[in-house]
Amino acid sequence: MKLDILTKTETLNIQKEIISKIRDLINLKNLEPGDKLPSERMLSEKFEVTRSNVREAIQKLEFYGLLKSIPQSGTFVANIGVIAMNGMIEDILRLEEPDFKSLVETRILLELKTARLAALRRTDEDLQKMKNALDAYAEKVRNGEDAVQEDLLFHLAIAKASGNSTMNTFMLIITPEIITNFEKYHVCDSNQAQAGIIEHTEIYEAIKAKDSQLAKQKMKEHFKILYQYCYNI
Repeated sequence: MKLDILTKTETLNIQKEIISKIRDLINLKNLEPGDKLPSERMLSEKFEVTRSNVREAIQKLEFYGLLKSIPQSGTFVANIGVIAMNGMIEDILRLEEPDFKSLVETRILLELKTARLAALRRTDEDLQKMKNALDAYAEKVRNGEDAVQEDLLFHLAIAKASGNSTMNTFMLIITPEIITNFEKYHVCDSNQAQAGIIEHTEIYEAIKAKDSQLAKQKMKEHFKILYQYCYNI
């Protein structure tokens, strides 16, 4: 049996089409805040797409606060005016996938903040998670293995230690794209990976010592090569 596998672009286009149709449905039916949308099954049949496609589109609109799903009850229009909703949906439909440079810039801005906050707020449990990720990264690098995921687990542990749930969420959102692009562009060679062990250790020690300025500085130094690299691809 041949399986039709959609590309990422095709999936994104389907999602945008569904979002556009949900907007048209809300306008056509004059749905107001608190009104209920048809079920996922009914929408999938109406739009001639899979239920999983509908679910992903609804989740995206939920993320932006335009819809609200209540377990066992259904999906409802959020408490937002029609003009504002249409404007926000237009912005969502114009969104494009972030390029590698944008991801790097966003990640650096986030991590300079999370490193500083982690140094101020980290707990012993946070430190242990960082140390575990650091050790796992170092072991893979020394064995000549790909350690991209362990690298990112270390940075996610720092984001969690920052105590800022929004920053942590943003890191979780962009992490899959970063992993994909790391593999696509072969960013880390063996020398950089070896240097990463030292740099990670310095960041960890600064956070452990609760030195927020040093933690931020060490994180900045850690990203110097990556930042330069992304502007040469």
